[in-house]
Amino acid sequence: MEVGFFFWPFNPGLVESLADHADRYGYDMIGIADTPGNAMDPWVSAALAARVTKKARVALCVTNLVTRDAAVSAAAIASIDQIIDGRAVLGIGAGHSGTKNLGRNKSTAKELGEGVTLIKTLLRGEPATLNEATSHLPWVKKPSKVFLAASHPLALATAGRTADGVFLNFGLGKDNITQSGAIVAKGISEAGRSVDDVEIWQIAALDCAMDGDVARDKVGAMLAFLAGYVIGDKNLETRGVPEQLRDPLLELRRRYSTRPGDADIRLVRELGLFDYLSGRLAICGTPGECLKQALAAKEAGARRLMLTVSLASDPVRTVELFGEHVLPKLRNPE
Repeated sequence: MEVGFFFWPFNPGLVESLADHADRYGYDMIGIADTPGNAMDPWVSAALAARVTKKARVALCVTNLVTRDAAVSAAAIASIDQIIDGRAVLGIGAGHSGTKNLGRNKSTAKELGEGVTLIKTLLRGEPATLNEATSHLPWVKKPSKVFLAASHPLALATAGRTADGVFLNFGLGKDNITQSGAIVAKGISEAGRSVDDVEIWQIAALDCAMDGDVARDKVGAMLAFLAGYVIGDKNLETRGVPEQLRDPLLELRRRYSTRPGDADIRLVRELGLFDYLSGRLAICGTPGECLKQALAAKEAGARRLMLTVSLASDPVRTVELFGEHVLPKLRNPE
């Protein structure tokens, strides 16, 4: 089982420490989020991480096509890849805090597909045209992988048709993994591609602490944030949400913040959503509890986990504890 983590780069020290821990504990990928207003610039942070890591892949997890031009992001990931020789991954998404915090709208699934196709063409060193503008990066010698972050059906299908991988934010339950995976697979089939062409990484929140209550008390802010991707504004039946929870989730959608804090933690509890959201979208608690949850995700069909420690009670300690006590047993259960 492959496991990575991503985070909001609050300061250079945090970036360098987590990059060091990614290699020290054998994580497969470290990701930097693009979340203006919440943390540092992701490309500066990715360059810092690239200078520290020697083994782990370094991902933008994720940026968008609204506040970052597609051709500019293509050049940026190709530049990172020159530092780490083929370990860079560009994650593209519709936009969440990366757009909303700047007062911008999200990309449509069609725009995401066009943007990913443009970027992949540019990273092959070929000229590409979008909206009557032609770009070219003739200095690129080796293409980086381009992933699409997706949770809604149209974006999931688009990822299957166009991307090298999916950061899939839909849930770790067996039904969640089966439902979302089937939509990606349909996109893969429609494009005449092989399932081996597309890596699927399941996104979830991670908070691991020796005191499990500390982790559970803190993870609510990230649950509200992740649920903002999954539930959308309507059609919750297509998101695998039980009928009795649809109204509370829509209320959460109306009231949560893309600049999360204690208010979101209280909101998740107030609406009676903690057990449902933590079971679907998180791995949290003591190392033993996290191991049990991660093994359940593996049994449910998850082959790769991409875990956000952005708002963990202690991001560095979370990565240490999970890396020391959980990660080895996920790969070698005996």
